Amino acid sequence: MEHHANVILRGGGPLVPDGERIRYVANPTERFKLFLGNRYEHYEPTASRQKHDDGRELLVLKWVYRTYVAE
Repeated sequence: MEHHANVILRGGGPLVPDGERIRYVANPTERFKLFLGNRYEHYEPTASRQKHDDGRELLVLKWVYRTYVAE
């Protein structure tokens, strides 16, 4: 089954690549953890939406904190 992007990730600084920010999230109304290398970027849903270039409305998730994976 093909999934289309439904969220845009805001915040997290330059450690979060632009190519990771527009994506599909299975449950966009809950907190989302994005694994990048040795860490997780944590995002939470907002009430805001942003129009994508193709006309779709994407839910905005805002960055709240970062955690690192223990070795």
